[in-house]
Amino acid sequence: MKHTVAIISFFLTAVTSPFAFSEVANEAQRLERLERAVELLQQRNAELEAEVKSLKKEKSPPKPHTTLTEEKRSHFVPDSKSTVIEKTETTEEKKPVFVVPGASEIKLTLGGLLQVQYEANDVFAFEGRFGSAAIDDRFRLRRARIQVTGDFLEKFDFKLEGEFAQSDEALTIRDASGRTLGSNATRTAFGGLDLFVNWHQYPEFQVKLGQYKAPFGLEQISPDPKLFTAERSEVTSALTPERQVGIQIWGKPFTNALPEQKELLTYWVGMFNGNGRNITVNDNDQYMYVARLELQPWKGKLACQDAWVKFGGDALHSRDASGTVLSPAGTLRVNSDGSLSTFTAPGAAEREGYGVDASFHWGPFDLVAEYLSESYESLTGAPTFRAFRAEGYYVQPSYFLVPKKLQVVAKYEHFNPGQVIDDNLDSITGGLNYYIHGDDIKLMADYIHTWSKFRDARPALGESDFDEVILRLQIVF
Repeated sequence: MKHTVAIISFFLTAVTSPFAFSEVANEAQRLERLERAVELLQQRNAELEAEVKSLKKEKSPPKPHTTLTEEKRSHFVPDSKSTVIEKTETTEEKKPVFVVPGASEIKLTLGGLLQVQYEANDVFAFEGRFGSAAIDDRFRLRRARIQVTGDFLEKFDFKLEGEFAQSDEALTIRDASGRTLGSNATRTAFGGLDLFVNWHQYPEFQVKLGQYKAPFGLEQISPDPKLFTAERSEVTSALTPERQVGIQIWGKPFTNALPEQKELLTYWVGMFNGNGRNITVNDNDQYMYVARLELQPWKGKLACQDAWVKFGGDALHSRDASGTVLSPAGTLRVNSDGSLSTFTAPGAAEREGYGVDASFHWGPFDLVAEYLSESYESLTGAPTFRAFRAEGYYVQPSYFLVPKKLQVVAKYEHFNPGQVIDDNLDSITGGLNYYIHGDDIKLMADYIHTWSKFRDARPALGESDFDEVILRLQIVF
């Protein structure tokens, strides 16, 4: 009886107590939410399984026998029995190709340069190409290069660069009498440019071996894509040795001693074959010796703009065998009509040259000036040509009208071949450069006015003043 009364009493308390009733209700809600969560998880799992199956089907190879729609059918080819054979086009997904260094390089870069230009009026008259050496209006693939550069952990770097467009290099070869010996103006084959290995363990003392530009002439050793005018001056083309095969020691002596002044001094000393690029043998048992010294005495701020001053000096000595092209990058020899052509040594010859240059940079403004001089002398018992000294200079100011975008440039240049009286050649260049994406994408427009003192003193030869317009698009990749 006591148990019955206790049970009835507990039941009544549970029914009448609101707290007990609420607790029972909460438990029921929890169970309901748990069941709903389980259902959602099962539904999401099913969706994921379906998605995985779909992806596997997309990556699986195509079935050998499929029914093609009308859009994928190509054309029909009848056989000898006049039956019809259906030829179809199938598209197979290609796997990606990965390019990796072939050796132990820590850096490998593929790049190139493309310069396409239009040349109008007296094309390249500023290099003395007028009269018998005149060139007509043209579109020109000025440079088309591809290159590979890389670095090794062992402190070696290298560069392999080739050129697709080689025309107008050493245009014509003539002997002392002016007779044409050969011409390579129509060369379009692929040829090597910079092909070298450089050891840079110590920035103060680096060793460079291969084919590259001999360190003579500021404008010559300046990279092609970074020039402010479309073409280098005539004195640079005529008197600098351009690319040669040899060895060079160079460096910046204050790189570690004075890190903030590492550009204070840079030196180059090289020994080369002396007979041009892509020639693997020396023309004789002599070498070309070239040296350059560059000094930057001041670098800082001027009116809140970055500024610096730099000076440079060059020296060259070479003994050359008969037949060696002594002006591989330009024109030097004076012809009877006052035009210039490539000078090839008719006999053993000796050349000595020197140059000085100065440059000033201040914010949007740059000023560059350079003077070069080189002598040529026959070494044979009976001289095969009369000794002469060629010299010249240029002055080039430039200014950014719109910072890093629109640049105006001017250049005055003077060249004296030094072979006959009044054979000077002078030019004035006015240019406008628009940097779409720095030097990587750049538009250039140059107007060049040239006058020949040789032809001015000899009116019977014809006009002595010439004008040229060059428009260029440059892409660096």
